Amino acid sequence: MSVQDPAETAALVSEWRELLARHAATACALDRELGDQFGLCMSDFEVLERLAEAADNLRVQELAEKVHLSQSALSRLIGRLEKAGLVERTMCDLDRRGIYVRLAPLGQERYEAARPLHREVLERMLINRRQPGCG
Repeated sequence: MSVQDPAETAALVSEWRELLARHAATACALDRELGDQFGLCMSDFEVLERLAEAADNLRVQELAEKVHLSQSALSRLIGRLEKAGLVERTMCDLDRRGIYVRLAPLGQERYEAARPLHREVLERMLINRRQPGCG
């Protein structure tokens, strides 16, 4: 494929725009439904899920790579989750600059309760391709 070919370029741009639309619609549905039922946004859920899947505590920088957030954005998000009692932060014993984060018991409960809805939204939006607008 050559991006110089106008027909191929138009198809490529169309596919890109479809991907963006599906992502935006899915993110919006997740934010709305997880927020309404569990007080979580999509990023909150993603952090809880990554922590639930981790075999051990995760350093904040490792978590940032997994959830595709900057460290500063993730630090603010972790602060909110910690204030809500969903995660706990601890200092790394070997490197005092490092901070570990792990699920608190309430975070594990909230994650397990929200997971079926998360999967339902993913199925509806990505498999069945029902894409209502945001709002």
